Amino acid sequence: MTSFDAILPAGGMIDADFAARVGTPNKALIELGGQTILARTLDALRSSGRVRQAIVIGTEEVLAHEDAGKADQTLPAGGSGPENILKGLKFLTSGPNPPKKVLIVTTDLPFISGKVVNDYLDRCPDNRDISLPLITKAEYQARFPDSTSSFVPLKDNIWTAGCAYVMDVEAFQRALPHIEKVFDNRKSKLGMVKLLGPAFLVKFLTKQLTVPDIERKIQSMLGCSGTAVLNSPPELAFDIDALDDYEYALEHLK
Repeated sequence: MTSFDAILPAGGMIDADFAARVGTPNKALIELGGQTILARTLDALRSSGRVRQAIVIGTEEVLAHEDAGKADQTLPAGGSGPENILKGLKFLTSGPNPPKKVLIVTTDLPFISGKVVNDYLDRCPDNRDISLPLITKAEYQARFPDSTSSFVPLKDNIWTAGCAYVMDVEAFQRALPHIEKVFDNRKSKLGMVKLLGPAFLVKFLTKQLTVPDIERKIQSMLGCSGTAVLNSPPELAFDIDALDDYEYALEHLK
């Protein structure tokens, strides 16, 4: 059974109204059932038995919180998501026994558990540089009825992505400039057209794209192999971005 070092980006923020309701502007410090999502995530990784060490990269408030003490190492957040991941990679690769691959998990997943982590990792192939969880709309809605998520209609199904990734360390470092461009342009339609190319966008808009099409595009853009991990646990796709997500989790968490 393969074990991993884990990187937990914990710099995500919420809007002022949401923060006033939950008492913190930091997603990782939102409490559900008397436990922060950060603590839930760290506990899930530990209970999976698959994580050697966990690195939390977060804001000053996150790192000052007692739950950050559950991590093996904490690092201050940088300017972007990819930069924070790179910080974690640099720390891990500077020590003895540097990892070949790492597990990256966001700290806004209230339904994560050790079972969920193991289910996902068991599905990730060893021969791919990047593994990304994909969940169909039907799978997601069966697990979280009446909740909301962002879905992408493709030719082969309607999908949403999860927030846990297995990445080859060297491949990520090589692809970082391209990953930064994608991250910077993720909310710009024009920017994404320039990155992906008009032919790819036309196929997307006409719902002719398939998951293998996207896997090939990732390989050509980033210069590394990627795979979509189908039938991944829906719990990896329920992230808390808005007050509605929080209230749903509050009602449904046991």
